[in-house]
Amino acid sequence: MGAPTDHCSFFDMPAVYQIYVRGAIQPEWADRLEGMSIHLATTDDGLSITILIGALTDQASLAGLLNTLYDLQLTVLSVQRIANSA
Repeated sequence: MGAPTDHCSFFDMPAVYQIYVRGAIQPEWADRLEGMSIHLATTDDGLSITILIGALTDQASLAGLLNTLYDLQLTVLSVQRIANSA
């Protein structure tokens, strides 16, 4: 099956992402996490989560970041592209 061609592709374009991860990631990890800003939060039921926000150059960078989170055995709760980066 070929790639869809009837839509605008952002596959190789920069974008700003917001990624929710279960657990607390310390700010010192920002360099290993593509320079994403790290925000710690707690849910109403006491679950620690980390919110990563930042610009990535393309979806290959996003895949690399997700692989790093996987290697660290962190559960990704959500990934959202929140803006196209100029």
